[in-house]
Amino acid sequence: MTGRFNIHILFDHWDRFLLGFVHTIESSAIALIGSFILGTIIAVMRISPVKPLNWIGTAYVEFIRNIPLLLVVFFFFLGLPSLGVPLDGFTSGTIGLMVYTASFIAESIRAGIQTVPSGQTEAARATGLTYIQTMVHIVLPQAIKIVLPSISNQFINLVKNSSILAVVAGLDLMYYADLINADTFLPLTVYTLVAIFYLILTLPLSLAVQYMERRFSSADH
Repeated sequence: MTGRFNIHILFDHWDRFLLGFVHTIESSAIALIGSFILGTIIAVMRISPVKPLNWIGTAYVEFIRNIPLLLVVFFFFLGLPSLGVPLDGFTSGTIGLMVYTASFIAESIRAGIQTVPSGQTEAARATGLTYIQTMVHIVLPQAIKIVLPSISNQFINLVKNSSILAVVAGLDLMYYADLINADTFLPLTVYTLVAIFYLILTLPLSLAVQYMERRFSSADH
């Protein structure tokens, strides 16, 4: 019966659940680091005084944010192989996650940069620092601290969005859940267990975000 919950499914297929869980963590961690680095670069380009860089950063954000994540992943999974650059499901899904999430992180960091008083930038430049040095040593540390809760929320969304890997056989939790469900015909059990695995990942992140928001709010007062 498909409506029956059977906890034995967890123990009978523990190896596949664990493998999918580990791959989900790996994909999320890689995409998290990559999207933060890429998002920071795009944010700096967005407010750069060099017009071509500004245009490229703006075009990236506006284009990527307004298309579905699935389409971004398909570009790497189906589009690049047609150009002679084959990628497996895990790699293409992870890169797609990184590229997609970076557009949102870039906007958060850009907003943080704009809250830093312009006088600090002018003072740094007056002391002889280059534009990049000013950004790296003066502006970005303050901007990232301001928008850290917002960025952390994007990281939580990234973990949840990692389920897109299942569509391209990315060996994640959802991919193995589909295989287990095909063998057991117990979708209620299988997908409830998968939801619990995702909660194990996202709840600590959510609690950390709430803690940071309270801490930064009390620091401001």
